[in-house]
Amino acid sequence: MDYSSEHIDEEFDREFSRIYEEQTEAINAQLDQDILFALIGDVNTGKSSTINQLMGADVAKVGASPGATSAIDLYTFKQHITFADTPGLDDIIQDHSKETLGYYENADVILFFLNAAGTVFSEGEKSIFEKIAAVNQDIIIVLNKIDAAEDIDSLKAYVKNHTGGTFPIVAISSKNGTNIDQLRHAILDILEKKQKDIQLAKELEGKKAKASVAGKWILGASVAAAGVGATPIPGADIIPITSIQVGLMVKLASLYDQPMTKKQAKKLVVTTLVGNFGQTMYRQVTKFFPGAAFIAGTTIAGAVTAAFGYSIKYAFEHGIDLSTENLGGMIEEYLGQWQKRD
Repeated sequence: MDYSSEHIDEEFDREFSRIYEEQTEAINAQLDQDILFALIGDVNTGKSSTINQLMGADVAKVGASPGATSAIDLYTFKQHITFADTPGLDDIIQDHSKETLGYYENADVILFFLNAAGTVFSEGEKSIFEKIAAVNQDIIIVLNKIDAAEDIDSLKAYVKNHTGGTFPIVAISSKNGTNIDQLRHAILDILEKKQKDIQLAKELEGKKAKASVAGKWILGASVAAAGVGATPIPGADIIPITSIQVGLMVKLASLYDQPMTKKQAKKLVVTTLVGNFGQTMYRQVTKFFPGAAFIAGTTIAGAVTAAFGYSIKYAFEHGIDLSTENLGGMIEEYLGQWQKRD
């Protein structure tokens, strides 16, 4: 695993340009995509408060009385994101059933709400769920109000057993924000397959919501880099790891609305990661694993990529200039903390 400057040659320059352009084009292609959420559940299951917690902003009205919603309520958030709060297909106003089914069919994500403090997954809810699942499988079951319920694990097991066991079930409290991050991540997993996850992430408001997404991306990049770093071929990891790090960097820049030129991105990667810090970490880790370059390579790739991501995140959150000196200092501090833990 050689990160010496001799490897930063014309071939690397070409590869870096290709990687940067591919990553930025992929992100830019998402930024005018429309996202449709369909919400289903009784009015007392906390749909509106969940949406507001999810987006970090007041999107939907809160506090409707049971039975108040009899038609589709649409909430558009920042032009490209729409939440359709729908009545059930078995709603007493049958005129809306065909229109409602259309929203379910076209939704990017369906949030199926259950009240953990009530009768969880009644026969009526089961019937509606089966009708929705027949036209769209992108469903997340939201078990809300866990702050007022007991034995949540048993409730989740019951719902899983009665829905086929293939749909994600996220137990939350929209009242106090418990597990909202988990719900946000489950939504992003679905949208990532549709190449719409960055569009949603970019529109989130509030430091907490954005930090949640950034942490998810950093962890994923770290795991991916560790896998590449395990390649037992000297030098074979430099391009794919660079691709992972550049992808992470431009995604974070988009998330926090920070400009990132190709020249700046290259300078940060080359100077900070391909240079001294990678070499230093390799020497330090091999002291703990004598002769085990395979283990060291895996450990370094994951740790350095995580340090890289968290340092950029911190800089964006705190308005710190992303010079190579500043970023290098933050990475060094992070890696020092990592060494102490291990």
